[in-house]
Amino acid sequence: MYLLGLDIGSSSIKASLLQASDGVVIAQNFEPKDEMNIIAHHNGWAEQDPELWWNYVKSIVPKLIEDVQIDKSLITAIGISYQMHGLVLVDKNKQALRPSIIWCDSRASEIGKEAFNTLGHNYCLENLLNSPGNFTASKLKWVKDNESEIFERIYKIMLPGDFIAMKLTDKITTTVSGLSEGVFWNFKEDKISQTLLSHYGLEDTLIPEIHDTFSSHGTITNEVANQLGLPVDIPVSYKSGDQPNNALSLNVLKPGEIAATAGTSGVIYGVVDDIKPDLQSRVNVFAHVNHKVEQPRYGVLACINGTGILNAWLRKNITNGLSYSEMNELATTVDIGSNGLQVFPFGNGAERILEDANIGCTWKHLNFNIHKKAHLLRAAQEGIVFSFQYGINIMKSMGLKLDVIKAGNSNMFQSSIFKETLATLSGAQIEIYDTDGAIGAAIGSGIGAGIYKSSDEAFSRFQKLETIQPNKKMQSKLKDAYQNWEKELQKNKIIYNQKNISK
Repeated sequence: MYLLGLDIGSSSIKASLLQASDGVVIAQNFEPKDEMNIIAHHNGWAEQDPELWWNYVKSIVPKLIEDVQIDKSLITAIGISYQMHGLVLVDKNKQALRPSIIWCDSRASEIGKEAFNTLGHNYCLENLLNSPGNFTASKLKWVKDNESEIFERIYKIMLPGDFIAMKLTDKITTTVSGLSEGVFWNFKEDKISQTLLSHYGLEDTLIPEIHDTFSSHGTITNEVANQLGLPVDIPVSYKSGDQPNNALSLNVLKPGEIAATAGTSGVIYGVVDDIKPDLQSRVNVFAHVNHKVEQPRYGVLACINGTGILNAWLRKNITNGLSYSEMNELATTVDIGSNGLQVFPFGNGAERILEDANIGCTWKHLNFNIHKKAHLLRAAQEGIVFSFQYGINIMKSMGLKLDVIKAGNSNMFQSSIFKETLATLSGAQIEIYDTDGAIGAAIGSGIGAGIYKSSDEAFSRFQKLETIQPNKKMQSKLKDAYQNWEKELQKNKIIYNQKNISK
């Protein structure tokens, strides 16, 4: 049997075909080869045509099957991962009414901020687990306020993955995890938040039928089966936003486990079974893919915008063409602490973990007589790790008990310095796997369709590429370096806030 996973990103649409019996990926593909276009009519806006996502799905799936020449009747389930927080609106004919307002669109920020203040910070953080912020519910309110003719024609609202599932099955469903990422869900009452909807003047009839994440969201129609070269009646048996799904792809399902990514930006996604709100709202909290009222599983997400982009900037502007592996090797020639040089990697916009401060990237204590290129490279990697640890400490204050960090074999997690520094400073074992969002979606479909009896069975053949243990010899020096870095960070934040107040 085979499982098909789709990953609906904002850069590309990816697909993976997985052999259920042994977890081997037999085919992968993605489109477009260049990044998908993002429409920005105004500063801070970001939109995509949902039909574009569907057209790429129709393009890559038949190619995927043709490339491996398998018996297509053995494809038994489909799973979908998708870019979080996007808003898709359809009419009664299930046609998109406007382009999707996607995750990085910031037009609804002030709407969310007003709701946060009016409903009360404590209420929002204790019931919704988040500020309404710039999430999907606030984007829908923006449409109501600014595009009333379109708003009046809405039949259902959806997240990007719900839209692709609808195109496959002709059914419109969503999940508690999905609703929580849009800040539609009241966790204390375990239902749609009527308080938030009422505040925004929205009706709950706009919300699709709610299904469990791991369950049938409909079966593909005859027409779609013919278009994609698939057998009829395959269930779409799993849907999840990209960060919870990334955690699933790494088998991060239990309290104390963390999934981490460190590409252009970095994400730390930890699982807890009880939640203490961060009153400064520096992280986001959602229902994890395996969340149940009787066995709660919350995903706590900290995002750092300036991670791998700093390393890329150094490579482009400082290193004279060194490869990333050569940069990593050169950085190892410098001792921990980089001879006092400190880097604060926050040069990629406002940082949520810093209470939305946009302090920029800062280099401290640079000495022209001491510091060389190798010091810059090591200090940058340490600064990125320190920003991760800063986020982890916030999550620990919310109840996270950290045991293990799991990550895919890509980006900063290919650097030995980065991995060893993070393992040692956090005190957690790091495990590296060869996986991605489309593979996670395929595994999720197998769990949802009952092909795997449990997640333990689904991941029973999951192979670790590498394990990194904390280095006790480095621990004392690293902790001192981090404490000095955090003290300087607090000074930077104070200066930033004072400048803003004076304005």
